[in-house]
Amino acid sequence: MTPSVTRRLVETFATAAPVPDERLHVLTERETDILTQLALGLSNSDIARDLSIGETTVKTHVSRVLTKLGLTSRSQAVVLAYETGLVVPRHGKATERGRVQ
Repeated sequence: MTPSVTRRLVETFATAAPVPDERLHVLTERETDILTQLALGLSNSDIARDLSIGETTVKTHVSRVLTKLGLTSRSQAVVLAYETGLVVPRHGKATERGRVQ
């Protein structure tokens, strides 16, 4: 996703209140970590490096996240992460819920 698309997504959801969504409960802790980092704009290689796993493993997790959530693209996953409050925008920069940057 390009920075301009990510920025527009953040701006769109900056003022929207999180909507409780039970769909996230089907994800494992690792899948939730992957979704969070994906929504923060990290690439597969960045996620792999941060989590000390292989890039192929990240791709597998992303695929499972999309399947479990009934999504067809990474962009849809990012939107869902913001809608559910998994990731929240803070001062123009997205952050993981509960984490101050």
